[in-house]
Amino acid sequence: HRGRMEIKVVVKGKSCHASAPERGDNAVVKMSDIVKEITELNEKLKKDSFLGKGTVAVTYIECKTPSLNAVPDEATIYLDRRLTKGEDKKLAISQIKNLPSVKKYKAVVEILNYEATSWTGLKVGQEKYFPTWVMEENHPLVSAAVKAGKVALDKKPLVDKWVFSTNGVASCGRLRIPSVGFGPANEIYAHSINEQMPIDHLIKATVFYSTIGSFITEKQKR
Repeated sequence: HRGRMEIKVVVKGKSCHASAPERGDNAVVKMSDIVKEITELNEKLKKDSFLGKGTVAVTYIECKTPSLNAVPDEATIYLDRRLTKGEDKKLAISQIKNLPSVKKYKAVVEILNYEATSWTGLKVGQEKYFPTWVMEENHPLVSAAVKAGKVALDKKPLVDKWVFSTNGVASCGRLRIPSVGFGPANEIYAHSINEQMPIDHLIKATVFYSTIGSFITEKQKR
């Protein structure tokens, strides 16, 4: 999988009454320059023959303003950054920090943190950065997955990658636990208003996960 991370960019301005915008310093206008440069950066990111190109997308934008009749004095954007092979968080952050408008407006760039409270009350958290990971096709787990896939599909499955992320970015990307995925449905429908999954796909996935264990232990029994 490509890795992923979430980045926050904040730029400050100066508020004033909207009837005389020249008295202030519009943070949203500043941020629009940064957004344009991020869009251009996306076209220049590193490519990998297997995982494809790294990407960056503006996914959320907000501002602070006294009212709808005032110039905003702060603007914030959130970025979804997908990392291909050879990219990491240090590179991704530096690419944003080195954008001309980010430097010009002295914008603050940071990686977001995930925080939650467990059912026991324990507070947990981590940086929202998950490294890129690739399993070699001859890895024992991949070989077992191919055999299980053949049982589920009644034909040899295609060994490939997903464009989006899964929990594998944590298990394999962060923790280096060998991981594979065999998912039902077509990825083009993921996180969309018409997300869907054929029932027969679910049945085949169930067959896959119920049989892969026997192929993993196959060598150990010999």
